[in-house]
This record gives sequence, structure tokens and C-alpha cells, in this order.
Amino acid sequence: MADNTPPIDNLLLHLFADSNATALLVQIGVLALAVLLGWGAARLLRPRMGRIEGAWAAGAAGLQKAGLPLLVLAFLWLLRELLGLWQKELHLLNLAVPLLTALVGIRLIVHVLRHALKPSETLKTWERSISWAIWIGVAMHIAGVLPRIRHALDTVAFTSGAHRFSLLTVFEALTVIVLAVILALWASQFIESRLMRVPHMDLSLRMAFTKAARTFLLVLAVLIALPAAGIDLTVLSVFGGALGVGLGFGLQKIASNYVSGFIILLDRSIRIGDLINVDNRFGQVAQINTRYTLLRAQDGTESIVPNETLITQTVVNQSLSKPEIRMALPIQVAYSTDLDQAREILLAIAGKHPRVVQAGAEAPKVLLREFADSGINLDLAVWIRDPEEGQLNLRSDLYWGIWEAFKKANIEIPFPQRVLHMVAEKTS
Repeated sequence: MADNTPPIDNLLLHLFADSNATALLVQIGVLALAVLLGWGAARLLRPRMGRIEGAWAAGAAGLQKAGLPLLVLAFLWLLRELLGLWQKELHLLNLAVPLLTALVGIRLIVHVLRHALKPSETLKTWERSISWAIWIGVAMHIAGVLPRIRHALDTVAFTSGAHRFSLLTVFEALTVIVLAVILALWASQFIESRLMRVPHMDLSLRMAFTKAARTFLLVLAVLIALPAAGIDLTVLSVFGGALGVGLGFGLQKIASNYVSGFIILLDRSIRIGDLINVDNRFGQVAQINTRYTLLRAQDGTESIVPNETLITQTVVNQSLSKPEIRMALPIQVAYSTDLDQAREILLAIAGKHPRVVQAGAEAPKVLLREFADSGINLDLAVWIRDPEEGQLNLRSDLYWGIWEAFKKANIEIPFPQRVLHMVAEKTS
């Protein structure tokens, strides 16, 4: 059996063994010229790239970071082709090209990742992993063992019908899919930045279109990447059927939450910033994600509520059609109190607070609720238009003012009292 293993083609060994002094000096000069030309072109382009604003600013920033090695690589490739017309020994330039290509690739991919994903430890892990993978690939290419590794991965294969799958095919497919997903995330981030600047569109609709665009781009990226890697999509029909069964059973809740998230965003019954009460939880809607909605309570705690819960249960939205809400502060005064004076004091306290609505039908009112055992129960009814600022702090401010004003006016706030009659025991 013939051995089809590719030979080792080590670029470093060629550089040290085959290059003569004259050829090496010429290549060093060409490399220096490429660096000089690239540096000069970068200086000319940098001011123009810095003036780009808006949605293209992120792309301009990425080109600035990778601009110098990219321009040097372009000039080096051009000069290498020209030098190859009369000199065969180009080992130094052949070594410099993959190094510069790796540097450009790392800078561009890291820049795209930082704009496509939120800053986190996971992002740093991805950056390190991609950088190491590229440098390891370049090292294997320089050492000349990359063709042998590709051949070894291609020999480990199995056949499914008329299709042949190998470890090399799987590795190439994963690489292409990862790159396609990164580009899809970057494109979705670009679309999101453009949509979020549309002033006349509702925020929930903008978020719905953003999430739909991201989902569509991710699916499209995978569908394009698989055929590009040599995998026929018809082979995945079995896996698609298995995935459908999984969605019907094990992933039913996840799919339901995902669809519910789009329903919430499209019908705009719950929006970011609304104050809602659902499943014995009260808070402000901070995020509406594909699987869950984040509620932030007044004390800073955050609750993760599945989107399906917001669809299937009754939700009390305090700011759906209008932000105004009514607050009632119960107050009890003694039966000897001048109720007109007490009412004037309560209305004056409410009228001084900047958060209380003062005009129209929503102006503060004092209501007599009942004649109780210990005193007369009153209600100070006020309306506010900023429930997101909290109610407890407003209640505290009003009660402090009422307490101080009642003390000055000698208005008694009664408390339950018991009168005990001591009966002396009769002696015979």
C-alpha cells in the first residue's frame, strides 16, 4: 500500500538551510519596506477612520486596531509576488506572511467578539482560546506538520450512506460554524444599535425585532456554514426529527418561554420600566430576555420570572396605560379632634411634597373611612406619577410631616386603652 502521508515542509529549516546571505538580505529589505509602507499608509488613514461616527464607528475601530499589520501584510504579499519573479528563495517572507495573517486574524476576531458579546469571563475565555488556536495552527504550519495532522484527522472517518464523515470534516465544520456565529452576533449587534436609535418606534417592538434578527442570523449562519464545511444538510434530517421530539418533551418549557418572550415584546403588555406584580413578586421590569424577564425590587433584589408565567398568570401592571397610581395612608385621630383642622393639615402636608399630584381629579383628598373603637379612621388619598421611585419613602415623608404637624396642633393619635376596675373583696 502506498504511503500518502504528506512530507514535512518546515519553513524554519528552509530559512536556515537554503537561504544565502544575498537572498536573505534582499528579503529583509523587502520586509522592512513593507513595514515602512504599511506604517505610512496607517498614519494617513488613521485620522479619516477616527472621524467615522454612528453605526460604522465599531467597524472603523476594528480596522484601526488591525490596520497596521493588515497594511503591512498587504504590501508584503504584493512585494513578495514581485520579488518572486526573479528570486526563488523567499523563505523569510513565507515565514512572515502566516505570522502577520495570524496577528490580523486575532485582532479582528477579538474586536468582533467584544462588540458581539457582553464583557464577561466567558468572553475572555473565548478570546484566549481563539488566540491560542490560531497561534498553534501557525506554529504547526511553520513546523510543516499541519498537512500530516490534517491527513491523520482525515483517515479517522466513517460512512453514512453516500456521505463520508471524518474528524477533519467535523473540525472544519466546527471552525466554520464558530466563525459564522461570531459574524452573525456582530451583525445582530449592528442591527440592534441601528434599531435602538429609531425614536418613533416603541422600545418593546425594537427589542422584538432585535431578538428576531439575532435568531434568524444565527440559524442562517449555521445553515450556510454546514454546506461550506462539506456537510450535506439532508443528512441532518434525522437529527432534526430527534430535535423535534426533544422540543415536544424535554425542551417544551424552554420553547414555551422563548415564544412567550416574543409575545410579550410584540403585544407590549409588559415593557421595560413597568412596575408589575406577578406570582407574589413585585418589582420593575429591568430586562425582557428570550427565556425570562428580570424584575428588580425596590430593595435591590432581582427575580428571574419565566416568560411563560407572565403569559399564563394574572399580572398587575401599575404603569400599563398610564404611570399614575393611587396611594392611601390610613390615619386615626381621637374623637375630640377638630376634623376640619385635621383635614387641612393633611392636605397641606400632601401639597408640600413634590411627588404628589396636585391638580385635577387626582389632587389629594381626605376621606373619612369609619368610626372605630379607639378613634376616627381617616384616609389621606394621593396620586403619584413616578411609582418607579418607590412608595415606602413617600409614605415615610408624609407620615413624618403628619406626626410633626399633629404635635404642634395638639391633635391626638389614639391608641387602644383598657380600663380596669378593681373591686375590693368583702370581708365578713
